Amino acid sequence: MSQGKKAAVIQDLVKEGHRLADLLKISELPKSTYYYEIKKNNAISKKDTDLIEIIKDIFNENKGRYGVRRVYYEIKNRGITVNHKRVQRIMHSLKLFGKRPKEKYHSYKGEIGKTADNIINRNFKADAPYEKITTDVSQFNFSWGKCYLSPVIDMYSNEVLGYDLSLNPNLVQISHMLDMTFSNMPHTKDTIFHSDQGWQYQHSSFISELKKHDIIQSMSRKGNCYDNCIMESFFGRMKNEMYYGHEKDFESFEEFSIAVDEYIYYYNNKRIQSKTKWMPPVVYRETSMC
Repeated sequence: MSQGKKAAVIQDLVKEGHRLADLLKISELPKSTYYYEIKKNNAISKKDTDLIEIIKDIFNENKGRYGVRRVYYEIKNRGITVNHKRVQRIMHSLKLFGKRPKEKYHSYKGEIGKTADNIINRNFKADAPYEKITTDVSQFNFSWGKCYLSPVIDMYSNEVLGYDLSLNPNLVQISHMLDMTFSNMPHTKDTIFHSDQGWQYQHSSFISELKKHDIIQSMSRKGNCYDNCIMESFFGRMKNEMYYGHEKDFESFEEFSIAVDEYIYYYNNKRIQSKTKWMPPVVYRETSMC
């Protein structure tokens, strides 16, 4: 048994009423060593107490969305040096577990218009903001009905550049999404805009809008979710973090719309990611453009 463990056992026995002098004599542990180990153990315990509060704060601030890895990197972002396994041990002991994705959604309805070549071809790496962007539509089900989210994501930073939430997945929604997206982009010339072969993206009005902004259109192969996994990942993450298990919390479209606005702001400006060197997407983009 190590001296630290001996000291801890002796301390417990003293609390039960045993004489310290007798315990030190039986254990052959010097008195000075005993007090040194007790002081050291108390210091470690204090550090754990402080770290527990920090971990709880991070976990609660992010509404239980962060697992061990993101909590660890957020602690590092706060200038605190800590071992990854220590964070893991504490989170497991507190039963703090991040959320995981559950399902996917696809908007493919067949070839009803003009399709584009798959220029991206699973090369999702971008060297600068606005070089490659991507979109899709996902459905949310509630007791009061369904609604649809259509966002545009920058492949460089994972930033949501524009989005629209609607009760109907129609061309009006796509138009609103594009207006917001282009207003947030300082330039669009030669940007590659990737999507699946959803009917919206085959429509002449969508294709014309891209051409008007000198944007190059790219499409996934038919029914192949891996060709647009950035959008798949975003929807899975978003649903897991603010929708699954909370469906009954949103009693109307208006309430859910507010929640979506709040989540996307949080996602862009607060939520750290490994792809963005553990910075939020907006901070990563701004840092890269300095």
